[in-house]
Amino acid sequence: MKNIRTLATAFVAGTAILTAPVIAAAAADHARFSQAPVNTGAPALQTTVDMITAGSDKTGFQSTTLVGHLAGALTSAELASLTKQFGADNVTSFVKTFNFVVSDSVAKVTAAKVPLPKASSPLPDGKALSAELYTLGVTPDKTFDVEYMLDGLVTHGIHVAVMDDIDKDPAQGPKADANYHAVLTQAMTDLKAAYKL
Repeated sequence: MKNIRTLATAFVAGTAILTAPVIAAAAADHARFSQAPVNTGAPALQTTVDMITAGSDKTGFQSTTLVGHLAGALTSAELASLTKQFGADNVTSFVKTFNFVVSDSVAKVTAAKVPLPKASSPLPDGKALSAELYTLGVTPDKTFDVEYMLDGLVTHGIHVAVMDDIDKDPAQGPKADANYHAVLTQAMTDLKAAYKL
C-alpha cells in the first residue's frame, strides 16, 4: 500500500509547480485532438489518487487493472468491443501508452511535494469512479471530451507535456498518442452508457 501511495503522491505532487506557465500560454487554445477548450481548473486530486490506487498492484500502475476496476463484470465485454472497433494492435497500443502516461507523469512530478488526500477507503466502486472521471470530462458546453478529463486529472500543463513525450518516443509516436485518446474516449463513453451515468 505504501508503494501505491508513493505512486499517487508523485503523480500529482507537481501540479502547482508545472501548471502556471503552461496554462498562461495555452489558456486560449483548444485540445490537441478536438476543438474542446482546455481545462484550466485545479486538478481533482481525490479522483486522481483514487484512479491511480484503483489501477495499482504490487508492481505499480497497470491500465488493465484500472479497466478491470472501472468495468467490473463488464470488463470482458468491453475489451471485446474495443478490440472489434479498434483492432487488437490498437488496444495493445492503448494499454502500453496508458501505462506510459502514468509513468511519465510520475517522472515529471517526483521532485515536488504537495499535500494530497488519502485514497478513499473504501475506493469508489467501478460505477462511482467512472462517474467521477466522466464528469471531469464534461466541457462547459456539456459535451464529453477525454482531453478535458485528462486536464482535470493532472492539469493541462502536465497533460500537454506527456503528449509531447509520447509523440517523441520512437516506440510510440503521434499515432499511438491519437489512438490512446480515441480508445479512452470510447471506453469512457461505453462506461457512461453501461452505467447510465
